[in-house]
Amino acid sequence: QVRLVESGGGLVQAGGSLRLSCTISGRTFSTFTTNGVGWFRQAPGKEREFVAAVHWNGKSTYYADAVKGRFTISRDNAKNTVYLQMNSLKPEDTALYSCAVCRPFGTNWRESSEYTYWGQGTQVTVSS
Repeated sequence: QVRLVESGGGLVQAGGSLRLSCTISGRTFSTFTTNGVGWFRQAPGKEREFVAAVHWNGKSTYYADAVKGRFTISRDNAKNTVYLQMNSLKPEDTALYSCAVCRPFGTNWRESSEYTYWGQGTQVTVSS
């Protein structure tokens, strides 16, 4: 069984930065060499939305238009961890952020149905 644990969320003022971490355990070898990892977020009363994803090769990254140029996703396979660096945060970035492991060789990064395993999430609150 694959387990994902997010950390790094918190309260920050607009314009500030946070770095989220997603540590993955369980079946890590097969998970990391064939599976992409994504971040999604869900604000109260809104649908869950795609934020960013990193290809299983660790080189290709994908972003939602709303965060492009402000957020950076990266992965460290040696630490079984995926990061989301968030800069220039805005109040509209406030949400519960969750990471997820994509199905093997999946590439439909923006669709939550493409992802097999999910973490519980970490809350990010941006004050104006």
